[in-house]
Parts: sequence; structure tokens; C-alpha cells
Amino acid sequence: MSCYFLESTAFAKLFVQEPGTDALIRLMEAVEDNRKLISASTPLEVYGAIRRRERAGTISAEDATAALDILRMEAARMVQQPLNPAVLEAARQLLDRTSLRWPDTLQLGAAAVARDMFQGTEVIFISSSPQMLEAAKSEGFRALEPGKDTL
Repeated sequence: MSCYFLESTAFAKLFVQEPGTDALIRLMEAVEDNRKLISASTPLEVYGAIRRRERAGTISAEDATAALDILRMEAARMVQQPLNPAVLEAARQLLDRTSLRWPDTLQLGAAAVARDMFQGTEVIFISSSPQMLEAAKSEGFRALEPGKDTL
């Protein structure tokens, strides 16, 4: 059995139509909620991204409100990896050995701690960021990009 860790660039596709959105929605509909993982920081990151798009005029206020309502519901249904000392330490170690930005190390650190907690279960890392996908692969994850890889 596999679990799916959605990094924030992938999680955002559930709320704003982008390339890969349809494939990710199909996957999420087929997977039980207890096998969907995100970092506790992910809903806030996506909230910020939706508000930035609204301020930039790339989505309407009505679409932003609808996306934020769905965000709250979907985030509540997923398993959220808290930003605990183990995640912060994993992120610090990633800062020491990668060129990732600190918010990205929180994402990958959360996925690594979740993988340690769910021993015996494959945790598949899903992202739309080429840099995050490469870093996840370097950390031993099977990493997939919505819209490019078979989900």
C-alpha cells in the first residue's frame, strides 16, 4: 500500500486549474483520506498562493473564495505532518546538503518524517517543482509530477 505526500505545488492544483490538475484530482478521488499526506504548513502556503493570484487579477474574488472554501475542507481530510522538532531537524539537515530554500526543506523534511512514521508503507512524493522532485529522488522517494507522470 502507498501513501501520497503532496508538496504544496501539487496540493495547490486541487484548488486552481493548472496542467496536471485533472490527473491529481482523479488520484485523490481514488485514494483513501488516511493515505493522503501533507505538511501542516501546506494549507497556509496554498492559501497565500491563492490570495496572491487574486490580488494579481489572475483569478476572480469569487473563484478565490471558492478555492479557499475547498482548501479548508480538503486540508481537514488529509493527514497533516506537524512541524515538530523532528521535521525541523530534517529540514535543517536538508539545508546543509541541498540548495533548497528553507520552505522547501520543511516540505521535504515533513515527508521524510512521515516516511519514518509509516515504515513498511511507500510514501510517494508528488510535486510540480522540478527542483523538489529531484531533491525528493535524492532522498530516496519515488517522486511524481502531476500531468507528466502516471499517478
